[in-house]
Amino acid sequence: MKYLINLILILPITLFSQNYVERLENSPRHHEWKRINNNGKNINTFIVYPEVDTKVPAIILIHENRGLNDWARSMADQIAEMGYIVLAPDLLSETASNGGGTSDYANSDQARKAIYNLSPKNITSDLNSVFKYATNISASNGKVAIIGFCWGGSQSFSYATNNKLISAALVCYGTGPKNDKDYKKIAAPVYGFYGGNDNRVNATIEKSNSAMNKANALFEPIIYNGAGHGFFRAGEQINASKENKKARIEGLKRIKEILSKL
Repeated sequence: MKYLINLILILPITLFSQNYVERLENSPRHHEWKRINNNGKNINTFIVYPEVDTKVPAIILIHENRGLNDWARSMADQIAEMGYIVLAPDLLSETASNGGGTSDYANSDQARKAIYNLSPKNITSDLNSVFKYATNISASNGKVAIIGFCWGGSQSFSYATNNKLISAALVCYGTGPKNDKDYKKIAAPVYGFYGGNDNRVNATIEKSNSAMNKANALFEPIIYNGAGHGFFRAGEQINASKENKKARIEGLKRIKEILSKL
């Protein structure tokens, strides 16, 4: 009986995890891994190509604070399905004790701990290398946008202050820079996606909005009522709330609309 109870408790999580892999395995799109060099460091990057007949923009996807896991790769595939080349770098590349990345950590807690030990300077340097690679992909039209989720959302906003050549920054429940001066460095439009029940993050929106206005930069935040933090992930779970499901559907539609204007 104890075994059956434990099985029931873990089954939804197990099945859900397998669904990410199943989606990736059944995807008709071309997937590949590329080690992108950054001054001798190899950034392991998952790349998805759309099924299109023209050159298209490239999108850099920054993972959550759990690292480049199956969910992040499945989101890369979903955005590629919209018609874009998607590059999802593992920003934990070469940080594990064996020299590996996300998959080499014992669990997501260990990966999360390592994420917060990364230096902003190194993160920017790695993203610059991925950006350079993205602009030179022969199937790309040279335009590059960036999207991030949770910790990655904050990194997306931050990267907009460090690279004036990106076409857009999509910030999914991430916070903006703390220093007002950094907002003046932003040249690309920034689009925010926030859950209504996520005041830890939402309490920072007004500061970002004010700083962006002072810098004459475009910032369009949207709050999805009733949704929680991480609704793009939570909204596709088996036991997802109707608010998270709705926010995810509307959020994906908005992502598609934004990217279509690049």
